Amino acid sequence: MKKSSYKKNIIKQLYFAQSLSCAEISEKIDKSLPLTTKVVNELMDEDFIIENGYAPSSGGRRPLTYSLKRDVLYIVAVAMDQFYTRIAIIDMQNQYVTRVEKFDLVLLKNPEVLMALVDKINNHITSSGLPKNKIVGIGVGMPGFIDAGKGVNYTFLDAPYGNIPSYIAEKTGLEVFIDNDSSLVALAELRFGAAQHTTNAMVVNIGWGVGLGLILEGKLFRGYNGFAGEFSHIPVFSNNKLCSCGKKGCLETESSLSIIVEKARQGLDAGQVSMLANLLVDVNTENAFEEIIRAAQKGDQFAVGLFSEAGYNIGRGVAILIHILNPEIIIFSGRGSRAGRIWKAPVQQAINEMCIPRLAASTEIEISQLGYEAEMIGAAALVMENYETKTIPNSVPVEMPTAFYAQNN
Repeated sequence: MKKSSYKKNIIKQLYFAQSLSCAEISEKIDKSLPLTTKVVNELMDEDFIIENGYAPSSGGRRPLTYSLKRDVLYIVAVAMDQFYTRIAIIDMQNQYVTRVEKFDLVLLKNPEVLMALVDKINNHITSSGLPKNKIVGIGVGMPGFIDAGKGVNYTFLDAPYGNIPSYIAEKTGLEVFIDNDSSLVALAELRFGAAQHTTNAMVVNIGWGVGLGLILEGKLFRGYNGFAGEFSHIPVFSNNKLCSCGKKGCLETESSLSIIVEKARQGLDAGQVSMLANLLVDVNTENAFEEIIRAAQKGDQFAVGLFSEAGYNIGRGVAILIHILNPEIIIFSGRGSRAGRIWKAPVQQAINEMCIPRLAASTEIEISQLGYEAEMIGAAALVMENYETKTIPNSVPVEMPTAFYAQNN
């Protein structure tokens, strides 16, 4: 293996761990300590790595730890849902160096999606003022049936030619990686969130649908074609409601954020008393959801009840998966996780009612601390997972105006 490969592997390990000693790096890259120390010193000379102080004492001599400089490499993170897309540039400490740009981009029956996305990405990079050779790549999370290996989204996006990553790469001049949004949410939780120290976890991505990321034996499980985790489309209900997938009675038809907004409007039309009043009548789904979650956080009974009903229905689906996968932890992440602990009680109630107690006894329910940022962080992590295939650019720290640093974490 060439020394450049060692360097890239060390950068990758430090990105995910944030801080490591030479001995820890040596173990992770499976190389001798003398070689590891030599390469680390070279990366310090090249201005990629800095000393990070001594690790806490464990009884012996405290080892010196290292971390990546935040301003030598960057990642473009793109998080898409069915209606809106977010773009930002992230540094090696997972901090935003540009403000998150959010814009309307409806995916369904929109042949212009990919061209519009490319324009937004290029404009965002240009306006950042960052040299393109300091950008490692572009990570894109999107809903739909995605075969990441083939670079195809069978549900929403068609490339005019080639596949999605190759098309975006040609138009931007950067390497591109795509994956399902729920898989990237799970990747973020695995690398930086509530699943870091677990081996078997289910990450429920609550959005306009209800996605699922699976972590099995400490690794993200995507399935044979990358389609694992289509939680929304488990047929749970006999409600005769048509789902977006074309089937009836799917979990999504009684539990997604879209359904919460729909039921809120129905309740208000029927005279339901709530601080929401008639605020939902003339606003779009995005703004309506924001109104509902603010009301729930203030204790509005009607709003809390909407989340409780959806949570119970999600719990019914989760109960099925507990019997199949026996997870250590279930993490509620994504946009909807902002409702916080409101989810816990109804989900647990459904599990209590529908699970064999022995199976459910050791399964914990956690609300993500990454929340709505999980997909963005996962998109960045996807790029860095593939970083060893890239050439390291010359390190020239970039002075960023203070205004560019929008600390959203």
